[in-house]
Amino acid sequence: MRRLEKEIDDALKAKQCLRDLRVTDPHADKVRIEETKGGLLLDLYQWILENQDFKQWRNDRQSHLLWIKGDPGKGKTMLLCGIIDELKKSTAKTHLLAFFYFQVTDSRINNATAVLRGLLYLLVDQQPSLISHIQKQHDLAGKSLFEDTNAWVSLSDIFTNVLQDPSLKNTYLIIDALDECVTADLPKLLDFIIKKSTISPRVKWIVSSRNWPTIEKDLDTTMQKVRLCLELNEKSVSAAVATYIQFKVHSLAKRNKYSSDTRDAVQRYLLSNANGTFLWVALVCQGLSKISGWKTQQKLTAFPPGLDALYDRMMDQIRDSEDAELCKCILALVSAVYRPITLDELACFVDMPDGVSDEYEALSEIIGLCGSFLTLREHTISFIHQSAKDFLVKEACIEIYPSGKEYLHHTIFSRSLQVMAKKLKRNVYGLGAPGVSIDQVK
Repeated sequence: MRRLEKEIDDALKAKQCLRDLRVTDPHADKVRIEETKGGLLLDLYQWILENQDFKQWRNDRQSHLLWIKGDPGKGKTMLLCGIIDELKKSTAKTHLLAFFYFQVTDSRINNATAVLRGLLYLLVDQQPSLISHIQKQHDLAGKSLFEDTNAWVSLSDIFTNVLQDPSLKNTYLIIDALDECVTADLPKLLDFIIKKSTISPRVKWIVSSRNWPTIEKDLDTTMQKVRLCLELNEKSVSAAVATYIQFKVHSLAKRNKYSSDTRDAVQRYLLSNANGTFLWVALVCQGLSKISGWKTQQKLTAFPPGLDALYDRMMDQIRDSEDAELCKCILALVSAVYRPITLDELACFVDMPDGVSDEYEALSEIIGLCGSFLTLREHTISFIHQSAKDFLVKEACIEIYPSGKEYLHHTIFSRSLQVMAKKLKRNVYGLGAPGVSIDQVK
C-alpha cells in the first residue's frame, strides 16, 4: 500500500514539475507559425534533404552542429518546420526530437532561459525518466527554479546532465531564429550551444539565424559545425520560391477570377522580382488579393521588388488613407509592447471610433488597414515578420512615435492603471470585518 502511495505521489510531483517547467508548447508554436504563413508545402523544403551540407550534418558522426543562415524572408523558419517533420517521420521510434522557435516580440519566448525550458519540456515529455535531473531541485525550489535570477545557471546544469545521461536516446535539438533572442542573452546562449554541441556523440543540433557577423564570429569557434547559407544555395531556394509562386497564383486566380492573361502576367512579375524571398511573394499576393481581377495587371508595378521598398510602399498607402493616424497608433503600440496583444487589449490602449471597441469584426477590419504589417490569429495581433517591425522601428520611428517611445510607454502604463481602476475594487467580497473566515464568505 505504501509503495503504491509513493508511486502516486512521485507521479503527481513529476506532473507538477513538468507543468512548472513549461513556458510554451513548441508543438503549438509550430502549428501557429505554419498557419500564419499559409501552410507548409512539401515542395518548398524537400530540396534541403538532398543538400550535401545537410547530408554531411546528418550522416557524419563528427558533424554535431548545423547552422542555417540567410537574409530576412528567405524561408528559414518554414525550412526548419519541414526538417522537423522529416526527422519526426523518419526517426520517430529511434530518436528524441526537441525544437524551439524564438520570437523577439513575445517576452515569454525571446530569452535564453526560455529555450532551455522549451527543449527540456519536449525531451522529458518523450523520455520521462529524464525528469530525475530536474525533480530533486524542483522539490526544493518549486516553480522559482525556472524563473528566479539563477534560473539560467540552474537550467544550464540540468541540461548538461541530461545531455550526458547514459540512457539518453539519440537526439535532435533544433533552435530557430537565434537573432530573435534578446541581445543581452544571445552571447551566453551561443557559448552554451558551442560548448554543449560536442559533449555527447548522440546529440545533433540545428540552429538558424540571419546573416549576423556576431553570430558568425561565435559559431566559427567550433570545428564540428556545418554551415548552410541560403544565399549560396540560390538555385535550390529560387526553385522552391517558384513553386510557392505557382501555388499562390493558382489560389489568387481562383479567388479573383483571373483571365489566363492576368494569371500569366502575375506569375511572370512575381518570378522576375521575388529574388528568392518567400516573404516578398506572400506580401505581394496579400496585396493583390484585395484588387479586382480586371485591375490587377495595371497595378502590378505598384509592388516594388525588395522587402524594404515594399514596406515603404505599404507605409505610403497608410499615409494616404483616411485612417492613417489610427493605423500609426496601432503599429506604434504593437511595436512597443513586449508580447503580442489581443483585440480586447488593443481597444484599451488605442482610441477607437465610436462603437468599435467591442466589435471583433470591426477591429479585425482595422488591423487589415495596417498595410499587411500585422497578422491576426485567434484575436491575437502579431507582426507578419520580424523584418516588418525592424523597418517600422528604424525607418518610420518619427511617424509612429511622434512624441517618442518613452511617451508611448507612459501612455500604455497610464491606461493599464485606468482599466484596472474600472475593473477592480477594494474589499471585493464586501466583508464587514477583515477577520471573517473563508467559509462565511458568500
